[in-house]
Amino acid sequence: MSNAHSDDAAGGDPADDPTESITVYSDYVCPFCYLGRRSLAEYRETREEPLAVDWHPFDLRAGKRNPDGTVDHEVDDGKGDEYYAQARENVRRLQEQYGVDMAQEIATDVDSLPAQLVSVHVKETAPEAWPAFDDAVFAALWREGRDIGDREVLVDIAEDVEGLDADAVDVALGDDDLRERVTELFDAARQRGITGVPTFAFDGHAARGAVPPEQLERLVEGA
Repeated sequence: MSNAHSDDAAGGDPADDPTESITVYSDYVCPFCYLGRRSLAEYRETREEPLAVDWHPFDLRAGKRNPDGTVDHEVDDGKGDEYYAQARENVRRLQEQYGVDMAQEIATDVDSLPAQLVSVHVKETAPEAWPAFDDAVFAALWREGRDIGDREVLVDIAEDVEGLDADAVDVALGDDDLRERVTELFDAARQRGITGVPTFAFDGHAARGAVPPEQLERLVEGA
């Protein structure tokens, strides 16, 4: 099993108007997406020139999602005990490799759709605050073990992000048009051949999984 979660069933970081941007397909509920972001942060710190992050949401729960947006956890997605045991082992290995502390290795009962809805809304309405919000959502789930599918948790996160109005959470969660657009973004990712996350894409090439910083360097710089 690779260091990615698969599903078999938006704007960027405005850092100094960079000329280059890496697209990251990810779902907050994927531990490898969190670990992959740590790797990406390490790579970005080594660069002389800034590199923007263009996040594209992905729905790992798509195969279990009901028409009303809720998740049916009873649906068999083919991911049994052996799959999750291997995933946990890979997460532990990468935690050690990247020097990351995590409150949990897997979050099978968490639905990230509310967090993704708010995140897309923040990117569209307060792009300067989005990088901090994005980091805070990952940290809430993977460092603090909080349920990012819970409105109150998202409000707490938003309140702590400079330049962001906590009302953004309720605005996003109550916006049916936004929900439809985010669903279209999920569909667009699959139509582009994205079947697992994280996937890092740059200039027609891609790397899948929580790959090390040097692999991201090769992807972007063609070294």
